[in-house]
Amino acid sequence: MSARFTTRNVAALCGVSHGMCHYHFEDRTDLVLAVIEDIRPEWISPLEDAVEAPGAFAERAERVVRLLTQGESTDLSHLHSALHWHALNDERVRVNLEAEYRRWRGCFVRLFTVLADERGDGIDPRPLGEAVAAAVDGLAAIQSLNAEVDAESVYRTLILTLAAGA
Repeated sequence: MSARFTTRNVAALCGVSHGMCHYHFEDRTDLVLAVIEDIRPEWISPLEDAVEAPGAFAERAERVVRLLTQGESTDLSHLHSALHWHALNDERVRVNLEAEYRRWRGCFVRLFTVLADERGDGIDPRPLGEAVAAAVDGLAAIQSLNAEVDAESVYRTLILTLAAGA
């Protein structure tokens, strides 16, 4: 994939001159960084909206579960894999992708912050949210292999069990 992902090839696919593409993107890394920013509305923004919309923890958790069980498209799954590959080979990509993942994981921490505020018993939402984020990421990888997993049941069980045990 990396050999085909050049400013010249992207320009050709978009029907613009290489010079025009190069004017906006100095190199392949700039293109990859633009892709990372461009996928936020498909990847992170819906999760942020689900968590930030009004409601109690249970309502927000249910919105998150519904969103997560929609799954990601094959194209988005391939794109995430490619971005991880680029992150392993380019420090600027790694820094930017890590920031996006931090933002994504923060949604789960905020979800459990709502629970902590409701209960008022001093639970730490960070490890709970991070645990869910790790599980969601792992299940997405498993599902990308076309494994038959009841994601809705897994997500609901994980979130509610962590909430009950916290």
